[in-house]
Amino acid sequence: MNLWKKVILTALGLVLVSVAGFCAYGIKMYSDATGTVKGVYESIDRTSKRRETAVNIDAQEPFSVLLMGIDTGDLGRTEQGRSDTTMVVTINPKEKKSTMISLDRDILTDIVGYGTEDKLNHAYAFGGAKMAIDTVENLLDIPIDNYVSINMKGMKDLIDAVGGIEVDNPFEFTLDGITVPKGHIKLDSETGLAYARMREEDPEGDIGRQRRQREVVEKIVNKVISLDGVAKYRKILDAVKDNVKTDLTWDNMVDIQKKYMPAFKDIDSLQLEGEGQEIGGIYYQILDPTKLYDVQTNLRAQLGLPENKEMQAKDNSNYSNYIGGNETGSYQYDGTGVSDTTNSYGYAQDAANTDPNSYTDQNAANEVYSGGY
Repeated sequence: MNLWKKVILTALGLVLVSVAGFCAYGIKMYSDATGTVKGVYESIDRTSKRRETAVNIDAQEPFSVLLMGIDTGDLGRTEQGRSDTTMVVTINPKEKKSTMISLDRDILTDIVGYGTEDKLNHAYAFGGAKMAIDTVENLLDIPIDNYVSINMKGMKDLIDAVGGIEVDNPFEFTLDGITVPKGHIKLDSETGLAYARMREEDPEGDIGRQRRQREVVEKIVNKVISLDGVAKYRKILDAVKDNVKTDLTWDNMVDIQKKYMPAFKDIDSLQLEGEGQEIGGIYYQILDPTKLYDVQTNLRAQLGLPENKEMQAKDNSNYSNYIGGNETGSYQYDGTGVSDTTNSYGYAQDAANTDPNSYTDQNAANEVYSGGY
């Protein structure tokens, strides 16, 4: 089983926001529930450059959550990992609407705090959640108020914890020995991950895969906020306690349950699409600046922010600083901008195209990583 558990998914952000919040009254009496929330809480010392004051969830202000699926936590992988699934959710309680957008892992963008351009998913490898948040905030031109990350074991356990999810699969496929049949089917953890990660047999490639990822997240959310989800709260907590990190507090979750839940019933799914291009022999997704501006404007509106015309049709990529060709080096980052010798990730993007957390990825076109799993 060399690849099937790679996180292609996502999302305890939205799931955790819903789960702990919806269950708040039913399970707050249990010490294990509050203990789990405390266990997954991990604050980040950062201030958004796109808000003058921090968002107030208690006052029902619109806010955003960055959801990251990290490719570690299973198959013996214990390193930092990368955010191979990245989604941003904006929640607007006054409009009773949420927007969930998927970001391709191969998007070429400025890595904030790193000093160059690289693939979006490398931000987490270089600087953890803080660098990933800062990078996505810069890319989308919106404040990122909170984050949730989940590793691959957590997603697998979470699908089983909610009793599986039902989907309408348009065609049968087999991925790494796991067959997902055509038709209306119920997915468990293994078939669920296969359904979410397959792209080679999908006519739409990675775009189709990301659409299925969003579908899986929404299906999980629907199960979590149902009575069935409450009944299975212990399994849900077990699924997240060792595999999730978030800066949402228990009080935040209770407030969300009280004041934001109608917004989760109307989720608008978006996809930030680019064009595949090789630069220095490495595959990237290059974003169209006009389309990016449209997405930025949409998300800003959801957060109650005005249009930022300074960003209109602005191309932030000069493609001159990307790590490619025969350039080699090393980078150290602890999330504060100060070199950290205990959290160092070396890279060497030479002819072998190795990246900080190298592995063999059979699905990444024109990209070969060493040290496969």
